[in-house]
Amino acid sequence: MAVAVAEDGDTTNHWVTKVGGVKQAFDTEIVDQEPDDRIAWRSTDGKSLAGIIRFTPLDANHTNVKVHFEWAPETVTENTGAALKIDKMQVKSDMRKFKDFIESRGTETGGWRGEVEDSGPTGQL
Repeated sequence: MAVAVAEDGDTTNHWVTKVGGVKQAFDTEIVDQEPDDRIAWRSTDGKSLAGIIRFTPLDANHTNVKVHFEWAPETVTENTGAALKIDKMQVKSDMRKFKDFIESRGTETGGWRGEVEDSGPTGQL
């Protein structure tokens, strides 16, 4: 699953994923955000998915990033990929790419850093 995420607004995003060669797009809303601590989102267009990323500072130059992502495969290809844990392997690969991207910049990307209070359930997170 390759992932591209574009900000549509302060708390809305448009995602494009590719699972087993099948491209899908969906929209999400940020439901809980505290800068430098966590960001949680859920789908807004009928897809069954939600996620949270937690950031834990280790020292002045290092941060542990933990991802929890839940989704409901809808096609045979997606179900096969999930059964073989290809989705989890791709998330790990995408996180390594994200790490490389952030480290190459040396600073954050300048996205909105406001707080969002938890506005209810985020799927099964």
